[in-house]
Amino acid sequence: MAIEKAFPEQEFTLPDISKMTGSLAQRVYLALRSSILSVDLLPGDIIRKKSICDQLGVSRSPVSEAITKLALEGLVEVIPQSASRVTKLSLADIREGAFLREAVELAAITKVAVEHSEAELALLKRNIRLQALCLEDKDEPGFFAEDERMHQLILSFTGFPKIEAMSKTAWVQVDRARQFLLPIEGRAYEAYREHLAILDAIESRDAQAARNAMQKHLSELVNRLEPLAVKRPELFD
Repeated sequence: MAIEKAFPEQEFTLPDISKMTGSLAQRVYLALRSSILSVDLLPGDIIRKKSICDQLGVSRSPVSEAITKLALEGLVEVIPQSASRVTKLSLADIREGAFLREAVELAAITKVAVEHSEAELALLKRNIRLQALCLEDKDEPGFFAEDERMHQLILSFTGFPKIEAMSKTAWVQVDRARQFLLPIEGRAYEAYREHLAILDAIESRDAQAARNAMQKHLSELVNRLEPLAVKRPELFD
């Protein structure tokens, strides 16, 4: 009972898994993961299997499998004999993820700036246009998704698929924390201008300028995430 009082259940709505592909357990996992990364489920929120089963119309087995997978990723903490909760943010995890991200993305942008194709450049330009449209519409979630897509595109252009796979877990805590920055007035526009500088350097095939622009972009992210622990202590362990 003490656990029940310490961690009250939160109401949340999961995405429709009927539109997803994969096994039932995989779709439940994707629905929960999406809600965690978009912070529809906040750090510290309780998630109970029964609630998930009722919402999605599934049995406990695929839900248990999904939660186990999320726990291995560090996104969910299992509370023995009770429920599970969304893992709170950790500055140590954020710093480590940011370190890994910078190492990988600086290497990637250096390679892509020199070796990209015209078709790949066109994809990046289209992505930047979509970012601008999201800003015009004041669609912060949409901007965040296109921002993430830009980084995914750059990694994919290296031709190394294992890097893309690693990125989905190596800096997942950084991306989750980043969601809390976009509502800060002006931050999305600053990020967009940083993206433009990256694109300009890639288009010019200037590897050093691209590397510098990406490093500035990533360092701005870390500089803004550190004070988040002071402003929103309830989100952190």
